[in-house]
Amino acid sequence: MTDQATDKPVDFIRQIIAQDLHNGKHKQVITRFPPEPNGFLHIGHAKSICLNFGIALENNSVCHLRFDDTNPGKESTVYVQSIQEDVHWLGFDWGEHLYYASDYFDKLYEFALRLIKMGKAYVCHLSSEEMRQHRGTLTEPGKESPYRNRSVEENLDLFEQMKKGDFPEGTCALRAKIDMASPNIIMRDPVIYRIMHVSHHRTGDKWCIYPMYDFTHCLSDMLEGITHSLCTLEFENNRALYDWVLDTLDTPCHPRQIEFARLNINFTVMSKRKLLQLVEENHVLGWDDPRMLTISGLRRRGFTPASIRNFCDIIGIGKRDSWIDMGVLEKAVRDDLNVTAPRVLGVLRPLKVVITNYPEDEEEELTALNHPQDPAMGTRTLPFCRELYVEQTDFMENAPRKFFRLSVGREVRLRYAYLVTCQEVIKDENGNVVELRCTYDPKTRGGTAPDGRKVKGTIHWVSARHALRAEVRLYDRLFTVEHPDMDKERDFKEFINPDSLQILQDCALEPSLSTARKEERFQFERQGYFCLDSKDSRPEHPVFNRIVTLRDSWAKLTKKKK
Repeated sequence: MTDQATDKPVDFIRQIIAQDLHNGKHKQVITRFPPEPNGFLHIGHAKSICLNFGIALENNSVCHLRFDDTNPGKESTVYVQSIQEDVHWLGFDWGEHLYYASDYFDKLYEFALRLIKMGKAYVCHLSSEEMRQHRGTLTEPGKESPYRNRSVEENLDLFEQMKKGDFPEGTCALRAKIDMASPNIIMRDPVIYRIMHVSHHRTGDKWCIYPMYDFTHCLSDMLEGITHSLCTLEFENNRALYDWVLDTLDTPCHPRQIEFARLNINFTVMSKRKLLQLVEENHVLGWDDPRMLTISGLRRRGFTPASIRNFCDIIGIGKRDSWIDMGVLEKAVRDDLNVTAPRVLGVLRPLKVVITNYPEDEEEELTALNHPQDPAMGTRTLPFCRELYVEQTDFMENAPRKFFRLSVGREVRLRYAYLVTCQEVIKDENGNVVELRCTYDPKTRGGTAPDGRKVKGTIHWVSARHALRAEVRLYDRLFTVEHPDMDKERDFKEFINPDSLQILQDCALEPSLSTARKEERFQFERQGYFCLDSKDSRPEHPVFNRIVTLRDSWAKLTKKKK
């Protein structure tokens, strides 16, 4: 099935929603994105954001942003703020529909009381370890708690004592009374309230008991009138509890939970717990480290919101877990920047070139295209003088026949400038090449020979006199193996790529980049796509991050290994 307006495949969730609207089950679709404010969002969350907000936009409806803030020991307003910034940066807006699970604490407590009064919940004094022992296995039924058949009155009294703070943490919990023999272990009297003597970032010390996710989630959806509750496949078994709570309480609205495959990308980890390890153990430089696939990390590295939305569109929504190659994400940003990023010249590992027949005190301005395929992006001027910088790799002293760059006696084209010929090589006392002496043909301004002679090699350059000196950071994949957290014998951190960050100092960039804005993106011709770092860059010390290379070099490496 395809969308006739876009000619794109329609995923199974959109098909379900379209059918519900067609049948009159719903007049309006309302979705929600419900993150826990206990960490920064990553690319997997971006998939959910694009799905939920995308469906709302497609149906001229709304998507709620709701924080599942039921675990105050791990939550922070810092995460709340970062999540809102990430969603906005991706291009979505919740308008007036910003909610918190803590908005419903009073109502959730009343719902818990109703379950107790119905004989469907009880206070249990088993420890968490004892509960695990009573729970049973996939092949054996669980064993009932000795506290399961307390009277309604006793349970109400005990729950009130829990609320007042009369019990220490871990001494008791409120459990739903369902079925200890259920084949679905989640339905074996799950805990729905636990004691936590922790101050909440919004409610302060009002509560010392907090509802569990499964109890909170479905009732929050119901209270907000959510029509379709979209979540990843790990919650598939939880759907039975989701439905049980709503059916048992006979709520006026019963949202439909639909599960889809989570996003798995190779050469990274997607577990929030493992990402936190990387941060806390200083394997990376914070949640926004450009090597991290957090949204803040991708943003700082230079990924565009459009590229991430396009990536989520490309991978689609499925029912079965699968792995997405990192190259797909990199191609998405490469495709976007190929169209939108202006071109500039930057020399990352400078080698000095002196044009011996160019006047010492003279300089001129040459015209360069900002984008060779988009005339609307205009032109800029490049200063040119006697001394230049070229890439060290663009010179080879004993070059093979098919090396079309600088070598003694060979002529090459300087991009937008002149044809030059290397005449002499200057070395230091250690035999390292430190300077090239070249001559230029003044009749070839713009890089074209009037006599029609052909020159195969074209290299980039920067005027030494006018160059912007900058730090450039070359980022690569954080891990050296495709699935770093799937080896049960080794710690995933053992596979961290030691070359995931290379820092190059004193790079020479064309002077127009001195006015670059933070997060502004460029293609350094022949080098890749780069942006000005939003955190460390300063006017006196500009820092540029490589977003992605011009081509997928990892694909070649993978093919060689196979």
